[in-house]
This record gives sequence, structure tokens and C-alpha cells, in this order.
Amino acid sequence: MRIALRIALAASAALLTLGVAQAQETLRIGTEGAYPPFNNLTSDGQLVGFDIDIAKALCDEMKVKCTFVAQDWDGIIPALQAGKFDAIVASMSITPERLEKVDFTHKYYNTPSAIAVPKDSTLKGVTKEDLAGKTIGVATTTTHFNYASKTYTDSTIKGYPSSPEEQADLANGRLDAIEDDIVVLQQFLDSPDGACCKILGQPSPQPVEIFGPGAGIAVRKGETDLVNKLNAAIDAIRADGKYKEINDKYFKFDVFGAES
Repeated sequence: MRIALRIALAASAALLTLGVAQAQETLRIGTEGAYPPFNNLTSDGQLVGFDIDIAKALCDEMKVKCTFVAQDWDGIIPALQAGKFDAIVASMSITPERLEKVDFTHKYYNTPSAIAVPKDSTLKGVTKEDLAGKTIGVATTTTHFNYASKTYTDSTIKGYPSSPEEQADLANGRLDAIEDDIVVLQQFLDSPDGACCKILGQPSPQPVEIFGPGAGIAVRKGETDLVNKLNAAIDAIRADGKYKEINDKYFKFDVFGAES
């Protein structure tokens, strides 16, 4: 009887341990789903894009299961802090302001900001003076919005919840220009809706104190072990060719940027 009880207790303990292990093997990823080609929701509700493929590759490297949660950009950091997911993989630039709220991995890509305008625009450049008196659309709570607000002080900066809304207003003639990541803008320009427009240029300089060193993966403050595991996984997929495979699916150049 005692032997049977011990066996039953041991089995229960093993099941409990297994349950904990299984819980630890799932990494919940928060992303926006409105920032193609990095992350986007398809018509049937599937999350796709560079961020999504990178997250899946990192989970494979870490031998954990990934689940994804679509979250509006404005609420994505509060949702992480509230425990809705464990990490943000959503093209989030590493900035001092955000580092006060979350911890980051090192970058997993770094691409520059750019300005797009209608093809018939008379604008000749992207300086403060060039864009004086013009209305510029930018997604709010982004590094692009911060840069535009601080740089184009003689222009009207109009904020949008996400990139597609600003793109639509540019195409419909309600804006003089929009600022965004150059890859996101090029994706728009290559679409039928973006046939109206062109890239005018890249603002220069692009200060690190605003744009940061690139896009990183955000986790809750103090989760150093998870940051270290994600950093090791980023380094591993860069080394074994998986990063290049994903990169080449979406881009014609290495979006990782210069090694730092």
C-alpha cells in the first residue's frame, strides 16, 4: 500500500514538473500586425512578415513554442507590462525613453527613416526649410514621429495610429508628405495604392538619441535571462544562415545594417 502511494505521489510530482516545463516552453510574442513587410495581418487573420518569421526562427533556436498576439501599437508596451505576452517583436526601435519601461535585446535589424511625397510634388528636399509650411503624416509613438516633431517645427505634424492610415491620406491628397521606415515606404510604393507617390529622400542626420541603434526585442524589466537567450538566438541565426534566408525572402539587401 505504501509502495503504491509512493508511486502515485512520484507520478503526480512528475506530471506537475512536466506541466511547469511545458508552460515554460511557450513564448508569447506581441506584435502589431499593421506594419508590412515587417508584420501584418492577412485577410484571414494570420500574422505574417519579417518580424513573424524572425520570431519563429528564434523560438526554434531556443527550442520553445511561439504563440502570437496582435496588439495595437499605442498599447503594446503596457500590454507587455501587464503580462499579456512575454516579448515584443514588432520593429520596435531601442531608445532611451523605452529603456526606462522595458529591457531590450541587441538589434535584430536597422533601417533608416525616409520621406515620401506624391509624384507630382514640387518639393526638392527633406530639410526643415524644404518642408516648411507642409503637412507631414507620421505614425504616433514612433521614433519617426519624435524625429518629425523635433525637426520639422515649421511644418504641421499629423499623427496616425499606424502606417496604412498615413499612406492612404498621402495617396488621397490629404498630406504633403509622410515619414516612415524606408522599407515600409518602399513596400507601399511598390503596391497599386502607392503608385501615386515616390521617396523624396532620407533625413540627415538620423540621430541615435532619437532613432536608437536599431529594432530590438522588448521584454519586461529585469527579465535578463530571457534577454540573454534571445540575444544568443539572434547571434545563432545570423551565424547559421537562417537570418539571411528570411532576410532574402523580403529584402534585396541585409536589413541588419552595419555590425556594431
